[in-house]
Amino acid sequence: MSMISLRRTSSIAAAACLGLVATSPSFAATVTGQVDATITLTSACEVNGSNGTTGVEFGTIDFGSQTTLFSQADGELVGGAQSGISIQCSPGQDATLTFLAGINDADAGAYTRAMAGNGQFVPYNLYIDSGRQTVLDNGDELTVVADGSVQTIPVYARAFGNDGLAAGTYSDTVQVSLEF
Repeated sequence: MSMISLRRTSSIAAAACLGLVATSPSFAATVTGQVDATITLTSACEVNGSNGTTGVEFGTIDFGSQTTLFSQADGELVGGAQSGISIQCSPGQDATLTFLAGINDADAGAYTRAMAGNGQFVPYNLYIDSGRQTVLDNGDELTVVADGSVQTIPVYARAFGNDGLAAGTYSDTVQVSLEF
């Protein structure tokens, strides 16, 4: 078993001031060298503050509470604590954000997506503009230019009413990917 002690010069000086006799050990040789430190950094992106790569929560769209007779309702994606999807990537590591299929797209009719509930469907679209003019279709890609700062991608939505809808909760899940 080896014993290592930490010797500080100030301790020896303090002992000498107190009138104690301190003897320094006699050394036969001195070895000098260095300690190397290294780190390897890889490019990365975070979505809404999470650096995970699977099961990441890109956000939620809540159209609020409407009557069964509503004609349209607007919503906006909220990711984390703010509107939109927050993406931060390593500088120079541009990324592609892709909106993929939702669970009920086949039942969306003339629209892109649908929320299901009670065996019925409420169609809706996602948009990239607040005026809700440019639809985000399945497979649409948005480029995120990375400079190291947080980029916020706003996503807007509009749900459309149908005749004969039953009261209840309707929902959908849209897959989203971020490639970098």
